Amino acid sequence: QVQLVESGGGLVQAGGSLRLSCTASRLTLSTYAMGWFRRAPGKGREVVTALSWRDSSTYYADSVKGRFTISRDNAKNTVYLQMNSLKPEDTAVYYCAARSSTWGWDATSTRYDYWGQGTQVTVSS
Repeated sequence: QVQLVESGGGLVQAGGSLRLSCTASRLTLSTYAMGWFRRAPGKGREVVTALSWRDSSTYYADSVKGRFTISRDNAKNTVYLQMNSLKPEDTAVYYCAARSSTWGWDATSTRYDYWGQGTQVTVSS
C-alpha cells in the first residue's frame, strides 16, 4: 500500500522557520511530480509549491515565493518544504502529494494520485 507521511509541523512564532518532510513507502518519489498543498481554517485547499521530477523545475504560489523552498532527496525518498519567515496567514494543514504521468510540475491538486495525511503548521503572531 502506497503511503506518503508528512512530518515536521508544529507551533512557531511569526518570523520563524519550519521544515516539513514527506517520506514515501512503496513509491519512488524521484519519478513523480511532487506538490505541497495547504488548507487553512475555513478555506479551500490551495497549492503552495510543486516540483517536476524530470528537470526539478518548480512552481511557487505568490504568497510563499521567496520564503518557501521545495527540495527532494532521492536517496532518502523524501521531499522537503523549507518554510522561512513564517506569517500567521501560513497557518494551515499542509499536505504533500505525488503525481505520475507528467513531465513537469503541476499546481492542480485534483490531478495528484497520492496524498499524505497532513501535518499542522500554526504560526503565532
